[in-house]
Amino acid sequence: KRIINRETVRPGDVMLALPSTGVHSNGFSLVRKVFAIGNGGENRNYPELDKSLWETLLTPTKIYVKPVLALLKELQPKAISHITGGGFYENIPRALKKGLSAKIDRSDVQVLPIFDLIAKTGKIPEHDMFNTFNMGVGMMVCVAQEDADKAIRILNAAGEHAYVLGELVASDEGVILK
Repeated sequence: KRIINRETVRPGDVMLALPSTGVHSNGFSLVRKVFAIGNGGENRNYPELDKSLWETLLTPTKIYVKPVLALLKELQPKAISHITGGGFYENIPRALKKGLSAKIDRSDVQVLPIFDLIAKTGKIPEHDMFNTFNMGVGMMVCVAQEDADKAIRILNAAGEHAYVLGELVASDEGVILK
């Protein structure tokens, strides 16, 4: 009964974001190219970052087990998606059943400064950024709309800074990011 089954997702369900700590382990070939790592670019100062480039890129990947287990004790999520290689466009649709799409207002995504810097430095289009990186969202948890506030409280009490990322709508577009 407690198995998370994407067949339970419905239009109007809410997606919650669990923030990432940075790039995690995806897109490093592109990161090395953008910053000319290995050719001296790694030593450049980037005032957009609160740490050195190395420290920012080597920030350990966040593990979401404890907050998700805390959520599972009190609530039944409908879907969960780890945002890894393939970013939003490949990972979120995997958690949704056919006929549903993730509708996300771009201004609701709490993008980390490293991703803005990668896009600017590498002149990478926004769509490509969201298709390669987690953009500051390490995991998406989908819950019924009426459970969203409670889920956020549970996740935040477990040490997360969860927030509403978007909602599910009837569509076959996968991710609608505007």
